[in-house]
Amino acid sequence: MAERPEDLNLPNAVITRIIKEALPEGVNVSKEARRAISQAASVFVLYATSCANNFAMKAKRKTLNAADVMAAMEEMEFERFLQPLKEALEGFKKSQKGKKVASEQKQREKEKKADAENGKGKEEDNEDEEERMDEEQEEEDEEEVEN
Repeated sequence: MAERPEDLNLPNAVITRIIKEALPEGVNVSKEARRAISQAASVFVLYATSCANNFAMKAKRKTLNAADVMAAMEEMEFERFLQPLKEALEGFKKSQKGKKVASEQKQREKEKKADAENGKGKEEDNEDEEERMDEEQEEEDEEEVEN
């Protein structure tokens, strides 16, 4: 847990960005108002987390999941935010899946490249070995001719 109440506040840069995105251009927000919004947002997050934790504890789990947060939003009477929250969650899941697919594809490409490089290296090694064996055979043949 936080040692000081200030540790529980969200970063000011995040709060400022959210405020700017939510308000029309040209609207100014005082430092005091940003501070109040920041504290209110922190209280909301703590309350939502506490409610979601209650649902997880009832289910005898230590990990909060999205369903716990959704249930908490209903309990806190924020039903009107459930649909936008579900949509945002779906968007997040899709982006994570896309990142995972891209990461797996990148890994396969790296492996193919490494295999190709190793394959070339093996071919070159095989050619070198064949040349060495041919040279040894020629030397043996020459020795036999000399004897």
